[in-house]
Amino acid sequence: MAKQREARLKDRDKSMKKDSPETSIEQRLSGSFLSRFWQELFRNTGQYPIAILLIESLTEKWDYLTKPDMYILIPSTLLQAYWIASAQKRSPWRRFLGNLIAPAVYSLGEIAIEGAKFFNKPHHGAYWVFAILIGLLQALQSGKPSAASNALLVAENVVRSQILFAGYAIFESYTNPKNLIFSLSFFSDESHVLMGLATLILGLSAGAADVTARNYLAILQETAGKLKTYSEWLLGRNLLGRAINDPTSMTLSRQTRTVMFMDIRGFTSWSEKHPPEEVASLLNGYYWTVEQLLENFQAIKYKFTADEVMAVFIDANEAARAALAIRARIASHLQRNALGAGIGLHTGSVVEGLLGAKHVRFYDVIGDTVNTASRIEKDSNAGELWVSENTRAQLENPSISGEKEISAKGKEIPLKVYLIQ
Repeated sequence: MAKQREARLKDRDKSMKKDSPETSIEQRLSGSFLSRFWQELFRNTGQYPIAILLIESLTEKWDYLTKPDMYILIPSTLLQAYWIASAQKRSPWRRFLGNLIAPAVYSLGEIAIEGAKFFNKPHHGAYWVFAILIGLLQALQSGKPSAASNALLVAENVVRSQILFAGYAIFESYTNPKNLIFSLSFFSDESHVLMGLATLILGLSAGAADVTARNYLAILQETAGKLKTYSEWLLGRNLLGRAINDPTSMTLSRQTRTVMFMDIRGFTSWSEKHPPEEVASLLNGYYWTVEQLLENFQAIKYKFTADEVMAVFIDANEAARAALAIRARIASHLQRNALGAGIGLHTGSVVEGLLGAKHVRFYDVIGDTVNTASRIEKDSNAGELWVSENTRAQLENPSISGEKEISAKGKEIPLKVYLIQ
């Protein structure tokens, strides 16, 4: 029995994973970790290290491969990109400190080998200058896009563009010591002036393009967020995730599901005696309570129709746990108005998927299983949870306090149902 139960649990877990969305909508909107990592590496973290690799490999030739510099620089760069990309949202000053990881690790590793003379090379000191400046400019760009934030983004791109000019100037000073970057003679060469102006203009141009792209992305994300909310109202979070990850999963198919129905007893007569605003308030509280609980369980789909709730589950045990939790919570919400809810569960084959015409489509489940679950619910009293024989057979250690037979429309044989405590 223990082995059979373990096998059933494994099959249930596989089924839940198969039917659950692999990637949430939030992840889709923000991008995967891998995409954030590569973007961070090539757009920010890796830019100055590339300049260092070029400068040192050109000045030291093949000897550079035998020295530890490159083997410290590359891992420290990857570490910084990983740390920054690992969290979608970080505080501004954590972002600033994140930009110092690679220069700190690289400097400590090199100082341990070379000592203080590590900083005698201008490109090592420049690494810290660029890391601090870019980190500060990024940290100050907090909140939604604004005129100040856009100006800071342009400034960041200008600073970033100067990595090219600084690398060029430092390499010149190494190959021709007379062309020191800090001397006025360096800018007496018109080619140096051209290089400086070209990188400055490129930085301004890239900054303007970055501002446009960021503002457009903000509009897209805001629009996508609204569409996500509206779509979740119609499909639910799990189904929306499934539809985006695998559109074919929404086509009509036969599945084994457990269907739950719940209905408020005496609601029609109660609503006739109360103003519409009070009825709407009770229903909203009812919906809110049920939705909060169903979010904690593997409900594929749930919908509200007046005072009726229908939910579809992959697993009968999950459905029973959800029904018991809802029964316990909803009782206090309804009792203050002298109301209660009856619940019915049935497990069987359904056809589920998108139904409708060309322009109006909706996701639903149809079949005798749905009708039977509804019939069981209608025969339950307030505060009762009744399950069919099919559902009871799949429950693990059910607490049964009663049983009866009910007549179901269209069925010649009475339906045996069990009361679950």
